[in-house]
Amino acid sequence: MKKILIAILPFLLQAQELSLSSTLIADGFSKPLFVTSDPTNSRFLYVVEQAGKIVIIKNDEKLNEPFLDISDRVVNPGRPGDERGLLGFAFHPDYESNNKFYVNYINNDGYTIVSEFSAQSSLVANTLSERVIFDLKQPYGNHNGGHMQFGPDGYLYISIGDGGKRGDPLNAGQDLNSLFGKVIRIDVNKTPYGIPKSNPYYGQKDKRGEIWAWGLRNVWRFSFDKKNGDIYYGDVGQNKWEEINYEPYNSKGGVNYGWRIMEASKCYNPEKNCNKTNLKLPIHEYPNDANYMVVLGGGSQMNSDGCSVTGGYVYRGENIKKLNGYYIFGDYCSGNIWTFKVINEKAVELTNRTEEINLANGEFTTYISSFGEDADGEIYIVEYSGGIYKLKQGR
Repeated sequence: MKKILIAILPFLLQAQELSLSSTLIADGFSKPLFVTSDPTNSRFLYVVEQAGKIVIIKNDEKLNEPFLDISDRVVNPGRPGDERGLLGFAFHPDYESNNKFYVNYINNDGYTIVSEFSAQSSLVANTLSERVIFDLKQPYGNHNGGHMQFGPDGYLYISIGDGGKRGDPLNAGQDLNSLFGKVIRIDVNKTPYGIPKSNPYYGQKDKRGEIWAWGLRNVWRFSFDKKNGDIYYGDVGQNKWEEINYEPYNSKGGVNYGWRIMEASKCYNPEKNCNKTNLKLPIHEYPNDANYMVVLGGGSQMNSDGCSVTGGYVYRGENIKKLNGYYIFGDYCSGNIWTFKVINEKAVELTNRTEEINLANGEFTTYISSFGEDADGEIYIVEYSGGIYKLKQGR
């Protein structure tokens, strides 16, 4: 026991000394859902707006002309709580030489569309260059997933929600012949796309070869640790629990995270005595105790844990040395922001950072729609009401 305490003590001291804050980079965005940077130049940040635009922040200044405007083909998310729209954006690993990038959106006919575009320069994309990689008819209007990111292996990972409604009525999360309720992995260097032979279900009968991970309800942001390739999935819960799932860098895929048999680590369907054999439990979970209807009406739920997890990133930047290796994530409904560190595949040093980060010039805020990471490993916070903030060392 003494050896364990000695080993953990430096991490505990570091967590106590660490203090965070944030600074407003730019605001005035319309329902922003994501931010990322040019893969080789952090001076250019790209902000995804839900209605179909990608807007540039250059040297901390918001530009008037969008990098991409495909609002004509993206469904207009007009009603409160609408989960459709332009949901995902990722640069090709060889973007510097091929100028290709990828978007994930819901079109006017209710299909998830994953497409490739080409950029004419760092400031403008060619809207006529769209190559649709695949489409997928959504059975309902919610739980679309939509996040995309290239892994260290060069393949494109895409989150696809369980299709929507309530309680996964299609039981899609546990159906390996369906892409709903999954994270898939594809090769975009083939036409229309390729399925890597190293995918866990490649070539197997009645199993979709694209699947990488399954048993997921609605992954809202996942990320790879820039240093070691570990994967973190923020999966939005149903009634009672929000969860973060963790997958080490050496995973071969095929992990079943349990939905709809489980909600986080608890039985969901059936409610008792569910069979958890071969199901992966989350590395962290917290209560879904906020009132979502109050949130939709613009009310605050700051005294709750939350009701919709927003997955984040492991910090690997240079500006906040003591944050190195910590995972930061939040909740859309409560505005809470937490950090933890993974040691031996366990989450330790969970710390609520909400008050110290204070997004809106010292005022408590909610509606954290996303986190983002730039080419230097620095982390940003996206506020759905329009602001982009950069994480920094505490005051």
